[in-house]
Amino acid sequence: MERKRIFIWIILWTTALLITLAAIVYQNLTGPTHPARTRFRISDSQEYMLKLPRSHGGETDCPVELGIADSLVTGELYFRRYPTNEDWQMAVMTRKEGKLVASLPHQPPAGKLEYHLLLKRNGQVFRMPYGEQVIIRFRGDVPAGIIIPHASLMFVSMLLSNLTLLLALFNFKQYRAYTWITAVILFIGGLILGPLVQKYAFGQYWTGFPMGFDLTDNKTLIAFIFWLIALAGNMKRNRRYLTVLAAVVMLVIFSVPHSVRGSELDPSTGDIKTGVIMFNPSQRQ
Repeated sequence: MERKRIFIWIILWTTALLITLAAIVYQNLTGPTHPARTRFRISDSQEYMLKLPRSHGGETDCPVELGIADSLVTGELYFRRYPTNEDWQMAVMTRKEGKLVASLPHQPPAGKLEYHLLLKRNGQVFRMPYGEQVIIRFRGDVPAGIIIPHASLMFVSMLLSNLTLLLALFNFKQYRAYTWITAVILFIGGLILGPLVQKYAFGQYWTGFPMGFDLTDNKTLIAFIFWLIALAGNMKRNRRYLTVLAAVVMLVIFSVPHSVRGSELDPSTGDIKTGVIMFNPSQRQ
């Protein structure tokens, strides 16, 4: 019997972990801060997959590095502040350790640039990405002592949420205890450390309701409210459906990519706006 219980818990934890990892991978691959991907095809036998940055933290310029070993290929990087109609600025890409390299100039937190590349080889000109601009957002440097605990606790809260979902679905009595644990971890990681990350990155502690429309802040708040409802509903009676609802809501909203509606610096006023749609699908060619 003891071995059977251990086996069941291993299955539950493994399933919860797989669900969590799948949600995180989906979120990262579809988010607006994930590098844009595009193909640079010289011929059927010579093709390069390029990654173009869409997020940069710290006080430095953002390097744009293209892993193109063909020394006949040269490049130019064109950029301007976003959203503006300013003239395009150009930086010539140089060769360094088998790569074409240039830099996008540092911007204030939440400042954005839009950019594209012109690659040339033997008189041929290739625009990367084709017909589109890449939008990159800059952010302040978040100390490791804050970002690591924040990211770790958010991962743990998602993992515990999915485990609690399985426990409630299959009527394990432990689901009530895990409802408490999940809510506490989410509160610490999302509503205490989350605002600290936001402050370092973009200069404001909270940009969700009622202060703004930042989607990352708002989805954390919504998830926590549903867990509070589950806690209250299960205080004296077993209401598994409330825990299931809270876990499903958390899984759905945390699968939505970070920064889809994020902070954006208005170049004309210097003010930071929230609730701005940042989603910019990965470019492919």
